[in-house]
Amino acid sequence: MQLEPVTPPQKRPAPGAIKRLLAGIGPGVITGAADDDPSGIATYSIAGAQLGTSLLWTALLTWPLMAVVQMMCARIGMVTGQGLAGALRTKFPKWTLVVAAVLLLVANTINVGADLAGMADAAEMLTGISSHLFVVFFGAAIGLATIFLPYHRIAGTLKWLTLSLFAYVITAFAVDIEWSSVLKDALTPSMPHGNEAWATLVAILGTTISPYLFFWQASQEVEEEKGMGRQMLAARLGATRKELLDRKVDVGLGTFFSNLIMFFIILTTAVTLHHHGLTHIETSRQAAEALRPLAGRFAATVYTVGILGVGLLAIPTLTGSAAYALAETLGWQEGLNERFGDAKYFYGVVILSTVVGICLDFARISPVRALFLTAVINGLLAPFLLVGILIAASDSELMQGQPSSWTSRVVVGATALVMIGAAIGMFVL
Repeated sequence: MQLEPVTPPQKRPAPGAIKRLLAGIGPGVITGAADDDPSGIATYSIAGAQLGTSLLWTALLTWPLMAVVQMMCARIGMVTGQGLAGALRTKFPKWTLVVAAVLLLVANTINVGADLAGMADAAEMLTGISSHLFVVFFGAAIGLATIFLPYHRIAGTLKWLTLSLFAYVITAFAVDIEWSSVLKDALTPSMPHGNEAWATLVAILGTTISPYLFFWQASQEVEEEKGMGRQMLAARLGATRKELLDRKVDVGLGTFFSNLIMFFIILTTAVTLHHHGLTHIETSRQAAEALRPLAGRFAATVYTVGILGVGLLAIPTLTGSAAYALAETLGWQEGLNERFGDAKYFYGVVILSTVVGICLDFARISPVRALFLTAVINGLLAPFLLVGILIAASDSELMQGQPSSWTSRVVVGATALVMIGAAIGMFVL
């Protein structure tokens, strides 16, 4: 009798590149997507409406700068085992961090109020229900979810909300675009002309390379490690080469996605609003309503729905980053996995920022102008924070023998100089 040849056991196939990439998606993608909050949408819409496609090149400039800055913040969180404010506390006097944290809270709270107003206007357009009711509803719902849901559920929800940003890519392809002219402006940097153009450039830099993202990125890294069971600081010290490489891919993908959306928002408003002479918009609702006769009802609706999605994504990031900064600076118990009773001051900051943000809606402040102002303020404050981050990331002892590379340090230093130069240009030119 002839025996059948024995087939050797087959090895399990290695996970595909796409599967590995999806598995690695985490804080970098969430932070990158949160960068395109209603503040960013407002700033990019103003840039496109006022200046056309002349600032499209900034999307190509800010991607590598933002990627390196966010990776440096991620590295600080992963290697030191603590958030950004906690790491900076070892290098700078406490009072300087208190001032920075309070300014961050003020800027973020204004941002939250304007974000809520933008979301409420979008919801009113879709439903016909008063925007004031939606402001209270969205604020309360997001605040309660931030306080009572564990971190892994919040992070999982935020990952899915990043898909809402594709609304702006869809909107761009729903209108007629002369791509040869677009590519010329995108690949040929041009200096801004006039105070308004310089202020817009500062706002773009401030909303893209934004202080609250620095704190959020580092704190998310700590939360991720706590989720792995590394509750004690000693267990979180240091990071493996694979962990750092995975995060580089994550951050690179998130920042690319963020700047891609920025590109398409500027492009959409430039070829519609600016092209037809609608250069001054005051609310996200005006931008969406102006798009309807120019780009069609579908494009305007998609633009409006996108505002809702990014608002739900950004507001927990805004309130959470301010809470982390103050808690780490003042030594409070902190973390989105903590119970309310154990971290009442941390969650108190979240509540304060949300409640004041809701109240700002009833003060009749233009949401787009408020968002644009906070972007300018962030553009002025960010360089000083970048210097602090650079000093911390270069300290071999603080960084457990894993400081950021010289290349990263040069890029972050150059980023600070670019932002300072833009601010000087705004005031002088």
